[in-house]
Amino acid sequence: MKAIAVNGSPRKNWNTNALLDKALEGAGSAGAETETVHLYDLDFKGCCSCFFCKRKDSGFEGQCAMKDDLTEVLEKAMSCDVILMGSPIYVGYITGEMKSFMERLLFMNVSYDNPSRTNFKGRISTGFVYTMGIPPDMMESVGYRYIFETNKNLMKRLNGPSEYVVSADNYQFDDYSRYYASNFDEKHKAAVRAEQFPIDCQKAFEMGARLCSKQ
Repeated sequence: MKAIAVNGSPRKNWNTNALLDKALEGAGSAGAETETVHLYDLDFKGCCSCFFCKRKDSGFEGQCAMKDDLTEVLEKAMSCDVILMGSPIYVGYITGEMKSFMERLLFMNVSYDNPSRTNFKGRISTGFVYTMGIPPDMMESVGYRYIFETNKNLMKRLNGPSEYVVSADNYQFDDYSRYYASNFDEKHKAAVRAEQFPIDCQKAFEMGARLCSKQ
């Protein structure tokens, strides 16, 4: 069994990656071989709408024809049993790198012939971790849950279960005094980091273990 974590955050040692590490740890506890990919280390673009993955006799049916740093990552992802993704919420949505990864991963598997809308014949379980600075009540009021549910349903095109873990009100800086950030209470953020973030990490661990156990 194989599980790959795809980090869509530019910060390799911060909240999103910490949650992904825990999700991979959970996957490993269920017997999976694990690997992490940091999208910000790669040079790639989103889907360019070339339609080679849909074109007859192109030789790219069910594959992305674009050749860049994401090519090998997509090959690894499609050979895995579990894909674990992570992204902070930037300006109301996942990062551009994660969106581009999802475009490339999913569109090559979208069928324009099959009523089920997928041409993928395998089964991959997927999990997502989301991080953000805003508190949980604001997250709900601005409609972020719709984003999470939409992505969950999209990932089901890979024929496996999909889950997500949300970590809100995250601690954002090592030293708040160095930034223009008076809207945030550092003591409150530190308390959330100490009390809630470990709970979120445990949820990520359990998600990784659960998704691998469903294979």
